[in-house]
Amino acid sequence: MIQVTKHRYIVTNNEILGGEPIIQGTRTPVRAIVELWRLGIQPEEIPTHLPHLTLAQVFDALSYYSDHQDEINAYIERNRIPDDLLDPLVKD
Repeated sequence: MIQVTKHRYIVTNNEILGGEPIIQGTRTPVRAIVELWRLGIQPEEIPTHLPHLTLAQVFDALSYYSDHQDEINAYIERNRIPDDLLDPLVKD
């Protein structure tokens, strides 16, 4: 079941990513936008990396993150690949 949030473009749906917050109408999780932003990509540039998103959706995702940092950080950590499983060529 889709549940709306106080953020216009952010919803949860138990059938998509186990209810993780996503951009409405997509399967793109808020954490994906936050991770790009943490890599130093400016919000205005994120739609060039995720062209199915609008700038308004990106800013709403970052606003959602600002209001729910612990929740999104937990999703980021849960989906992190442990260093010992990374190919040595992928590591820094």
